[in-house]
Amino acid sequence: MKTICLYFEIHQNIHLKRYRFFDIGTDHYYYDDYENERAIAETAERSYIPSLKTLIAMAKENKGFFKCSLSLSGCSIELLEIHAPQVIELIQELVDTGCCELLAEPYSHGLASLGSEPAFREEVKHLCEKVKNLFGQEPKIFRNSALIYTDEIGRIVYEMGFKGMLAEGAKQVLGWKSPHYVYSCAHAPKLKLLLRDPGLSEDISYRFNDSNWSGYPLFADTYMDWIAQQPEEEQVYNLFMELCALGIFQPLSSNILDFMRALPQKAKERGITFSTCSEVCSKFKATDTFSSPDPITWVDEEHDISPWLGNDMQRDAFEKLYKIADRVLILQDKRIKQDWDYLQATNNFRFMSTKASSAGAYRGIYDSPYDAFTNYMNIISDFITRVNNYYPSADNEELSALLTTIRNQEDELNLKDREIEKLRKTIHLLGGEVPQKPKAKKAPAAKKAPAAAPKKETKAALKKETKAAPKKETKAAPKKAAKK
Repeated sequence: MKTICLYFEIHQNIHLKRYRFFDIGTDHYYYDDYENERAIAETAERSYIPSLKTLIAMAKENKGFFKCSLSLSGCSIELLEIHAPQVIELIQELVDTGCCELLAEPYSHGLASLGSEPAFREEVKHLCEKVKNLFGQEPKIFRNSALIYTDEIGRIVYEMGFKGMLAEGAKQVLGWKSPHYVYSCAHAPKLKLLLRDPGLSEDISYRFNDSNWSGYPLFADTYMDWIAQQPEEEQVYNLFMELCALGIFQPLSSNILDFMRALPQKAKERGITFSTCSEVCSKFKATDTFSSPDPITWVDEEHDISPWLGNDMQRDAFEKLYKIADRVLILQDKRIKQDWDYLQATNNFRFMSTKASSAGAYRGIYDSPYDAFTNYMNIISDFITRVNNYYPSADNEELSALLTTIRNQEDELNLKDREIEKLRKTIHLLGGEVPQKPKAKKAPAAKKAPAAAPKKETKAALKKETKAAPKKETKAAPKKAAKK
């Protein structure tokens, strides 16, 4: 039976302000607050709010039948929380219907997967924690920024515990093969890959309102006929697009939402179902290996990384940013961490693109790619100076030793977590009584806490004689200063 895996991305650019050379070292705030508020408010009104209301209505009208998947970048979540909290509420309502699965992605919607593996892992972990705290779901499927994929990225994603990943069904990789199957990662065979169908996805997201298109006007029954007429053995149809395609790329006046709302009923009539990404990974076995040594994406005709790293300016900015990644990761300064997230966003690099056909032709406040490059490098120079105030040089032997220790400890913890998880599964298979044993071990630890209380009382009683508290305060101050 054929099934449709419908996925939407929510990401909003963080716009940088005009930052002059003379601002370096004096101004550490890099953002255009007016443009950020205006852009997210306009997108929410024209697209996110009406689109999410339509998806909620589809879920309620087709309870248990209609399903979809959604992912949000951390940057977009932060903007929505501040300027359009009603969108967050609608996403929660959609999740509460039980029809929507939330996916993981890099927090910044950046290029960390190409620049720094530790930074990439940290971003994904950060986003998963944000999604779980905000919506109560723990993502099991991963999608990278702009669907960037390589075999090596697939390996890292599998090691992070995901069972599936989205990728582009790029012709230069697929060749004669069809994207209507589930594939496996070449470097991690247990990781299942769901490949976007570029044609069917862009029929909705880009061509729907194009009067010069041979398929115009497109109706829901026609669209479902296209899927129904595909070979019977091709059962998975991955329709991936940005949520702002509904309302921005395709204006509401085009009746795009009416088209979407009619899809479930037309699918039922043809025996076609809807599935979340996790359900596809669970129901279908991988039919073949999908191997892509070089990066592929869902952007532009080439489906490569040229929109972000296609010229010397972009590569120079990219190298400058990720050269300090190791130092940023060990810092505890929240402001620097937030700036790090925002400066990684892919749009910062797309504004520097010199490609004539680049989808990044919109340049925001910039007059040219060179203008965008100059502004970004001024900001990066100030940001690097701030990082250097904590750790002067990445070549410093003490810093290198510290970074090595941190990485080794993280690797050990990850290995232990995987071993613990395997043991839990093994214990669970042995019987119902065995899983209770770990809880019995925790009991003594809980009882020890009250036992420590008398010691605190004794110290309190002897406080005047021993003066222990002042000594503790004196020792604590130098340690904090040393960390800075």
